[in-house]
Amino acid sequence: MATPMVNASYLVSDVNLSAMSSPVKRRPTGRHHGDLRNALLRAALELVAERGPHGFTLAEASRRAGVSVAAPYKHFADRETLLAELATRGYREQRDRFAAAVGGSEDPAEQLASFASAYVRFAAEEPALFDITFNAGLDKSRFAELASAGDEVAGLLLPVARRLTPDADDAFDLLLRVAGAAHGLAVFLRQGLFGVGSGALADTEERAARTARAITRQQDA
Repeated sequence: MATPMVNASYLVSDVNLSAMSSPVKRRPTGRHHGDLRNALLRAALELVAERGPHGFTLAEASRRAGVSVAAPYKHFADRETLLAELATRGYREQRDRFAAAVGGSEDPAEQLASFASAYVRFAAEEPALFDITFNAGLDKSRFAELASAGDEVAGLLLPVARRLTPDADDAFDLLLRVAGAAHGLAVFLRQGLFGVGSGALADTEERAARTARAITRQQDA
């Protein structure tokens, strides 16, 4: 259901990479002095920010990290495996942000409104992770941890929707409508339709919250 939002060249945040080593230095020998796995993940995030999730190869990530093109295969079977680990981090970052958002109210309609706002902010502040999570086209049946991380997000939000409608299918549809509206607004913001900068982000967050409230009112009608 997981970005001020500007464009793909926006700086990659370190919020999901707190466990990573210090910035990677390139060494002419091709041997990396630090944590190879996290160096490759950082390099891949940078490349996604510049080119999108389909715009780079594992060899390019290796060169960006300053290691040999054979080095990544110690940790990742292929490019999709590397992207799946980043997408998993993306879902977990969403889960943490959305949990904080819905925890600010006891009213389920306001909780969904806060979720919609948080969705927009995640997309604005983590554009590379947002793109990987939603646009990489990863097969979740191949990556159990990725599927589990996505289920955790749904598991957090579906009970909120169920408080507005007891039917499980109706609750799922309600959550989809709210998330879909927030996603569209997030993409529009990244495309510059609402301007740029912190003011545009704040306005879009509020727009997402208003839209979510309108959707929940329709559910009650």
